[in-house]
Amino acid sequence: MFPPESGKYIHNELVEMDDFLNIGKGNVIMACHMTGIYDVNRNTVLPDDAYALIKDWADSIIDLNLKGIVFHNNFSDQTCAEIQGQHIQFIKVNHDTRFTPNVYRYFLYRDFIQQHFDELLNVFVTDITDVVVLKDPFQEPIFTGNPQAIFCGDEPKPLLDDWMLLHAAHLRSKISDYQGYEEEFKEATLLNCGIIGGNVQVMQLFLSQLCSLHEKYNSDNKTAYTGDMGAFNYLVRTEFNDRVIHGTPVNTVFKEYEAERKDCWFRHK
Repeated sequence: MFPPESGKYIHNELVEMDDFLNIGKGNVIMACHMTGIYDVNRNTVLPDDAYALIKDWADSIIDLNLKGIVFHNNFSDQTCAEIQGQHIQFIKVNHDTRFTPNVYRYFLYRDFIQQHFDELLNVFVTDITDVVVLKDPFQEPIFTGNPQAIFCGDEPKPLLDDWMLLHAAHLRSKISDYQGYEEEFKEATLLNCGIIGGNVQVMQLFLSQLCSLHEKYNSDNKTAYTGDMGAFNYLVRTEFNDRVIHGTPVNTVFKEYEAERKDCWFRHK
């Protein structure tokens, strides 16, 4: 189990978890917002207690009568008290500095699912500052009709583009078959880990394997790239490729800012 003494990373566990998740439904969308740590994707350190950064995500969950959990290290007690309730809950966490927040979030999700497995049916984990929920994914026929699937975001480019070549340099040096995987799937669509979901059994398995990859191969990553996209694409394509569903209707076109679209479950930029 990682981190040592599972659960010690949580400062305030959810109160009345069964009431919040509403047993009999048990669907939740989780996200993570960490500050005080240099963000390599944005080239900055995000400010503390800036609820405006996640407001669109939270509002979209509230508007659809869904349940959202925010793992964080920075929101004030006042902000949490004002926002959390029937639809949104905050969990304050510690950050393991061996990993960037983009990677560490998966350990939080994995351990949370393990701790609350019996209370959950279906789970999505998403980015939080650039993702909004457009439709309830848990009620969509493609979701309910594919209980063994991994659903995820994607980008309009192949796996092997210049950015991904740089991003995956550390993992390529560590994983013996990484170059072979890149060659085999070089023309496959680049998958985006800003949106991942499925039923709780599938998500528990997937997140456990993803965390094992990061713990074994990415904890000593000193490059300018987090490795989250590399590890995610590697795991999906080598272990879950026969059951991955991505693109429409899961997500709008990445970075196209398709504000008028309502046919997808999530908008990612």
